[in-house]
Amino acid sequence: MRISELDTPVAIVDLDRLEANIARLQAYLDAHGIANRPHIKTHKIPAIAQMQVSAGAVGITCQKLGEAEVMADAGLSDIFVPYNLLGPARLQRLIALMRRVTLSVTVDSAVTARGLSWAVSHSDAPAPLDVLVEFDTGMGRCGVQSPTEAAELAGLIHSLPGLRFGGLMTYPFNERTQDFVEAVRALLKPEGVSIARVSAGGTPQMWRAHTCPAITEYRAGMYVYGDRYTLQSGAMTLDDCALKVIATVVSRPTAARGILDAGSKVFSSDTLGLEGYGLILEYPQARFYGQSEEHGHVDFSACPRKPEIGEQVTVIPNHCCPVSNLFDQIVGARGEHVEVVWPVAARGRVQ
Repeated sequence: MRISELDTPVAIVDLDRLEANIARLQAYLDAHGIANRPHIKTHKIPAIAQMQVSAGAVGITCQKLGEAEVMADAGLSDIFVPYNLLGPARLQRLIALMRRVTLSVTVDSAVTARGLSWAVSHSDAPAPLDVLVEFDTGMGRCGVQSPTEAAELAGLIHSLPGLRFGGLMTYPFNERTQDFVEAVRALLKPEGVSIARVSAGGTPQMWRAHTCPAITEYRAGMYVYGDRYTLQSGAMTLDDCALKVIATVVSRPTAARGILDAGSKVFSSDTLGLEGYGLILEYPQARFYGQSEEHGHVDFSACPRKPEIGEQVTVIPNHCCPVSNLFDQIVGARGEHVEVVWPVAARGRVQ
């Protein structure tokens, strides 16, 4: 089947570009002695995760237990869940997952650490559980705020039954990361506690990972697909972008306006600070300015040629992660020919 025969809207992955993206980052990290632990929340597809591991990744990163369970079902065996896991239901699932795979997690509070310790030490799960301390170097999300807090939490983890202090984790890394890690290392040295692993991430920063000597492993997600955000960051080029959405112009109500058969239920409302909701390759001067649920609103007034009703267009979305989560399946193609259709197996696994 050819791509032109598919119904729209449809998400297409260029398999040649996908494979090249996986190989390129793996080669870079290998060259700098940094372990690759890619984030699967971008694609949520076990087959792609297996491609990443086959290329040399030491394991994968999943944001939620639901994603990790799907990946474990598919045979992925080394999984990092950098998320605060709280409550009896989640901890029961954590214990069940520990029996199946090599697992590591993060915490940024004593509350979370003590909960993990109780769950592991009161179960028959293989112990210890590797627990990393998340630290915040400017994201303003989760993470301890100072090296002193990080060292105190690391010491607590080291003392708790069922746990092992696994190292430090941050997202994204920046110019503060190295100093933060070295300050924690100095605070822990008198206690005899070492930092075995420093996990950093972020596709926009990925080619600078080697500039932070403290980093021992890297987590990138969007690098497999690419999007407008990674283009803007300079981390990828348009020729690297593997994911595209094919949509159809279903209406031309005015001379300037066109309506696509893809709105917020395809592209999401996530702009990541960019203007509009995607780049239309055939009409780069077009402005994809608005969305309703099933309609994309495009201003074609700046385009020398305007699309006809029924014409298909190719859109590079702003942010590939939520887009892949909105589709039941992703089509893999080489050139114009469909080669594989992947179910997005971890779609909607937000628990």
